[in-house]
This record gives sequence, structure tokens and C-alpha cells, in this order.
Amino acid sequence: MAEDQDSNSTTASDSGVPIPDAALADRKIEVVPRQYLKAFVLTTCCFALWGFANDITNPLVKLFKEVFLISNTQSTLVQFAFYGGYFTMALPAAVFIRRFSYKGAIMVGFALYAIGALLSIPASLNANFWIFIAGFYVLTFGLAFLETSCNPYILAMGPPETATQRLNLAQAFNPMGSLIGMMIASTIIAPNLQVGEFRSKMESQAPEAIQYVQSEFPDGLPDFEQEFGALDSAVGTGLANMKSADPEVFDAMQQHDLGVVRTPYVVIAAVVLGFLALFAVTKMPTFAQPQPDAPLGQLARRLLAKAHYREGVIAQAFYVGAQITCWTFIIHYGMEQVGLTLGEAQNWNIAAMCIFLFSRFICTFMLKFVSPGKLLAVLAIVAACLTFGAIMLAAKTGLVCLVLVSACMSLMFPTIYGIALKGLPAEEAKLGSAGLIMAIVGGALLPLMQGWFIDEMGVRNSFYLPLICFVVIAIFGFRTFTRYESEEVQTA
Repeated sequence: MAEDQDSNSTTASDSGVPIPDAALADRKIEVVPRQYLKAFVLTTCCFALWGFANDITNPLVKLFKEVFLISNTQSTLVQFAFYGGYFTMALPAAVFIRRFSYKGAIMVGFALYAIGALLSIPASLNANFWIFIAGFYVLTFGLAFLETSCNPYILAMGPPETATQRLNLAQAFNPMGSLIGMMIASTIIAPNLQVGEFRSKMESQAPEAIQYVQSEFPDGLPDFEQEFGALDSAVGTGLANMKSADPEVFDAMQQHDLGVVRTPYVVIAAVVLGFLALFAVTKMPTFAQPQPDAPLGQLARRLLAKAHYREGVIAQAFYVGAQITCWTFIIHYGMEQVGLTLGEAQNWNIAAMCIFLFSRFICTFMLKFVSPGKLLAVLAIVAACLTFGAIMLAAKTGLVCLVLVSACMSLMFPTIYGIALKGLPAEEAKLGSAGLIMAIVGGALLPLMQGWFIDEMGVRNSFYLPLICFVVIAIFGFRTFTRYESEEVQTA
């Protein structure tokens, strides 16, 4: 794992981030200096790879509910395991980086990513939900290594004045990977699912489907177009009765659908192993860093004493929770409130991601003119209003509101990340990065809570949960531009 020491005409700031020397002081500050361009491009590819994993997984919450005949709460264990892996492994990843290097952590991340993806093979062949859960958990061990290393590595690849812009630029490629994952889910997984065919037959009241629910509806099936959630309930009942009456038919359907799910995970494992080999033979820059100036515990206490970092971790946990609940349950909202198929609902999710991607570039540009805290506060308020619209407005209008929330979310993760780490010395920044990645545990806890709310109160009312999250983020943004950013201006 050879890494070459950067020999260009730069010096290191207190945070370990290279800054132009006096001879370059009058030149325009670059977002990505030329000497770091190759490393920046390679590292940015990692953002797309973990975006793929994040968003090919979202539709599985709904799919596993039907294939394994489990509740909404149980099916959200997919997200609990997925984002719980971040919480478990972020701190060990930071310790690894402290002992070794960013490049080494990235390579370990690739290895764990591939192992987790390949666990889909025994999980699907044995039709075992818990092996899938274990696979997602291990896979996100790898993602925790990648995110804990790649985010601060990108921040280090240039002057501190453009660090937030640089991270936003790299993060803009994350939704590209997400889009690929979503499109594979929509065009390869969803159309080939036999459980989807069963849903379509139930909706059209085909005899081979309604035979499994006739005893529950002796007076005829409900009007699926008028009664929200009726089709979803009938499909669940029909599949459960099929398993009891015709277990061979149900088992064949289950094996087929899990085989469809397995294929993209095997392919992405091969891609990730290819990147592992590429990083192994590529020289990557490293930056002159001071020796650790304090034990890990003392660094943690220093970090937690900084209000902007402490509040940033809290805001990040609420943001990730809001993001994952909105994107996961767009599918439930579309299927249960609008009557869409899984593939059609996933297309709305793709639309949300396209909006997210386009808005990320716009917001990165706007940061040249508007302070990060102020823009964050405004977008969080708009997101809260749109979420309220998804709760209060009926059918497709509410779904449109939910999709538009993604325009507001596009800025949030990298901006909160940049605000929280701004001005931290190098050793604190490494540990601080781990804390912010651990905050991704919000994506494990909140979907589990929302799944319970869906079971108890229905899909629309469950979105009060992400609404509260956006209010918390708005408060953080407001405190940032009224307190921390104003203090910087006064100091300057």
C-alpha cells in the first residue's frame, strides 16, 4: 500500500490541510489543486460506490416484507442493520486511520464491502432473512471505513478555504451511484419479481390470486382504487394463505425472487474488488501530520467541548434518519396511498434522487454566495413544510411533496459535516470524522421507529417523524449562521 509524500510547493496548516505558500498567495484559490486531481477522482469514485449500496437496499424493505411475510417493523431491520453497521465500525475505522493511513482504511473498506455483498449468496439459497441482515451489517462495516476515511481525505486535498466546496463536489457523485442502484432495482429487480406479478393479479382480481383471499372477503374484494392500503393488505393475506395451502408454490416464488435480489450484489462485489486492486497499485498522496498530541480519550473530550462539533453530530444523526425514512418509505407511500406497483413507486424514488443530484450541484454553486449555515437553515425549513404537505395532502399531491423534499436534503450531509469539522486540528478532525459517521446510526433507529408508526397509524402520519428531524436541522443551521459564523466574521 505505497503512498507517496506530496512534494509540491505547499505547507500544512494546523489542521493538517495543505495551504498555498507565500508565492502562491495571490493566485486564485482552487477547489481541487492539480497535484491532487488523480487522487480526488479515485476517492470520489468511492462516494458513488457507497451510494449504490445505500439505495439498492431501500426497496428491499418492502420486498422482504412480502417475500418473508413479516411486519413493517420487522422489515425495517434491513435499515437497522445497514446503518447500525456505520455506528459499530466508525470508531474502529478512525483508530485504524490514526494508526495507519487513509488509503489503508479505504482498502479495508472495499474488502468488507465485498464480503458483505457476497453473503447474499448463502442468504438467498437458504431463504434466510437473518443471513441477509448479517450481510448488510458486514457490508456497512466496509462503508463505515470508506466514509470515515474518504470525507476527511477529500477535505485535505486542497486549501481549507475551499474544503466545504470540495466535499460538496465529491458528495455530488454519491447520488450518481444511488441512481444506478435505484435504476437496477427498478429495471432489473422489480420487473422480474414473481411477488410483483402476484400483486398485479390480485389487483386485476385474477382467479389464481383471489383464490387465496376469498375466505377473508366472502362478499367480494374491496375497491382497491378507492380504499388506500386495501391492495397491500390483500396481497399480504394472499401470500400468507398461499404459504399455508400451497407451500411448494410459495417456496418456488420465494427462491426465484431472492435469486433476483442476489445478482446485483454479486456483481457489485466484483466491481468493489476491482477497485481494491486499483487502489493497491496506485500511489496516493499523504500529508505531513504532527504526531498524536494526546491520547484518544483526551482528544474525545476536547472534541465534545466544542459546541459546533457536538451540535453537528446531533444534527447529522437527525439528517440521516430523515433521509433514510423519506427515501425508504416513498415506496410504501406510493404503493399504499397512490396504488402504484413496486416498480412504479421506485420510479418516483428515482425522480427524487435525480432532483437530489441536480440540487446538489446548484447548492454547491450557491455556497459561493450564501453562508453554509444560512442555506442549511432555509432548506431545512422548506423540507419541513414539504413533509407536512406529504402528511396532509391526498394521494399523488402528497407524493409529489415527498419527492420534492430531496431537493432540500441535497445540501445537508456534506454541509453539516464541513461545519462540524471546520477549524479542527488534524488529530481531532480524524476522530471527529468517526463521530459524524457514527451519527449515521440515525438511519438505523428512525426507520425502525417509522415502521412501527406505519403499522400502528398508517403511512402518512408516520412522516411526522422526519418532519421533527428537519426542525432540528433548521435549528442547527440557524445557530451556525447566527453564532458560529458571526463569531468568525467578528474575529476576522
